[in-house]
Amino acid sequence: MGLLSLSIWTPIVFGGLLLALGRDEHAKAVRWLALIGALISFLLTLPLYAGFQIDSAEMQWVEKALWIERFQVHYHLGVDGISLWLVLLTAFITPVVVLAGWEVITERVNQYMGAFLILSGLMEGVFAAQDAMLFYVFFEATLIPMYLIIGIWGGPNKIYAAFKFFLYTLLGSLLMLVALIYLYTQSGGSFDLAVWYQLPLGSQAQTLLFFAFFAAFAVKVPMWPVHTWLPDVHVEAPTGGSAVLAAIMLKLGAYGFLRFSLPIVPDASREWAWLIIGLSLVAVIYVGLVALVQEDMKKLVAYSSVAHMGFVSLGFFIFTPMGVSGALVQMIAHGFVSAAMFLCIGVLYDRMHSRLIASYGGVVNTMPRFAAFALLFAMANCGLPGTAGFVGEWMVILAAVKFNFWVGLAAATALIFGAAYTLWMVKRVYLGPVVNDDVRDLQDINAREYLVLAILAVAVLAMGLYPKPFTDVMDASVVSLLKHVAQTKLP
Repeated sequence: MGLLSLSIWTPIVFGGLLLALGRDEHAKAVRWLALIGALISFLLTLPLYAGFQIDSAEMQWVEKALWIERFQVHYHLGVDGISLWLVLLTAFITPVVVLAGWEVITERVNQYMGAFLILSGLMEGVFAAQDAMLFYVFFEATLIPMYLIIGIWGGPNKIYAAFKFFLYTLLGSLLMLVALIYLYTQSGGSFDLAVWYQLPLGSQAQTLLFFAFFAAFAVKVPMWPVHTWLPDVHVEAPTGGSAVLAAIMLKLGAYGFLRFSLPIVPDASREWAWLIIGLSLVAVIYVGLVALVQEDMKKLVAYSSVAHMGFVSLGFFIFTPMGVSGALVQMIAHGFVSAAMFLCIGVLYDRMHSRLIASYGGVVNTMPRFAAFALLFAMANCGLPGTAGFVGEWMVILAAVKFNFWVGLAAATALIFGAAYTLWMVKRVYLGPVVNDDVRDLQDINAREYLVLAILAVAVLAMGLYPKPFTDVMDASVVSLLKHVAQTKLP
């Protein structure tokens, strides 16, 4: 068992142990065991980065063993510059989420923590899988713990939100399964992605496969107009669920475009790029305007996530190193910033049990330390230079301007709308005089909350001030992918 397997299965094993512990009388031991499991799994991913050869586009830390002999399904893992940081991001966010739910979750603590650890391992499996069927198993399995997290620890309409989440994402994935079976038959009985990248597929087959993959991945991103499940789910999900959903689960769909759509059906990807670019610009502009009129903080940040993920799909389908690298940087930055935004809303909700902007005002007067963190994350959400939120957006905008000036101009409006809805929320929630007795009685963040927000603040600033380690890892793999996409593969 190699490092990749250890980093994937360690949180899953710890999650299974937590489920076996049972009752809430053991809640304190459960929390500590969950934190230890999350930290161990994060530490196991660090050697993946330390030993990674940044000048190589080949898969590294590869593990391969026959899994289902009859159908030639392999347990085949590996990471390259595209997936390495996503594995690290997943492992990094997990202990943060465990800490965030430390005191908040008081019922079924073992099941809550166990679900998050299992979910973490499954998502790492998605990013590391090099066998299409293994990818599909991990991809679909992530739905189960997240469905339970929403449906058990969510808000008043949690059952509706959980069903909507499950049905939207499952229905899209069924078309992908049909595409995988077709490619399996065309490749002579192989699920190896490297084999599929070399298949000589006709124009019609590529188009049908492109839209089958699009159905699965666009819902997961989510792209406009199949984004409507996301605000409902975010509003009902517990704080930790919202943080993981925004920080990592949305990236599964975006990653699928790079691992399946672009390399397997490159001609169709280039032919239909205009559609993806158009839908991405709608997400960036229209959904940004929708965010402006939200009265619920969670809904505002949820729509903000759709707008920011629009940059990701836009960058991918410009087909330049700057665009794809910028989109990948944006995925990681959005992981840090969106998790921080949702955790900040969770801090307020734990104290006042309201997500409505109108319930607050003047929070800076009673929670100055918390307000300082919240303002930093809000600035990152706007794309302020020096924060993680700026780097990826700026790279995608530069790539878009070189591709087409008007596309770049339309994308750049996101910076204006992002500043508008974020600063509007900051002004009404944090600034000005104290508006009511509930706000006047608020207690500033404790040591645990301070630690959680400080960890994310360091990540946001470090990436914003020095993004080179992130881009260096990606460059070789991105260039190799784009060379592959540029070669016409029609027989």
